[in-house]
Amino acid sequence: MLMSLGMFPFSLSTLAHEDLSRRTAWRHATAQRVGARDATQYVGPGEESISFGGTAHADLTDGRAQLDRLRKMANTGQAWPLVDGTGTVFGAFIIQTLDEKHKALFPDGTARAIDFSIELLRVDG
Repeated sequence: MLMSLGMFPFSLSTLAHEDLSRRTAWRHATAQRVGARDATQYVGPGEESISFGGTAHADLTDGRAQLDRLRKMANTGQAWPLVDGTGTVFGAFIIQTLDEKHKALFPDGTARAIDFSIELLRVDG
């Protein structure tokens, strides 16, 4: 298992991601000062997001069904714990976006491969 979002495992048999990006921000309030740079004060953590993507191949998995499972999870609006394969807990995340691109189609329109990308946003509480 590469990672799990709630009870959804990202793996070769479901959806295997090929890359992962993590972005963390911190908030600082500023106050203008005459003749000097603005004063800043740390006011807390900002947004944290994780995005990743890959390709689901028809000979390994039913990518369309797996993406539909993720859509159902996103439709609930719930936050899900995100844990990587080494046991690192990243926190609770909501699914913000899910993109897919079907390519190399069979004659009936079924995709041989589906490129996907997913964006998650960390939420507290």
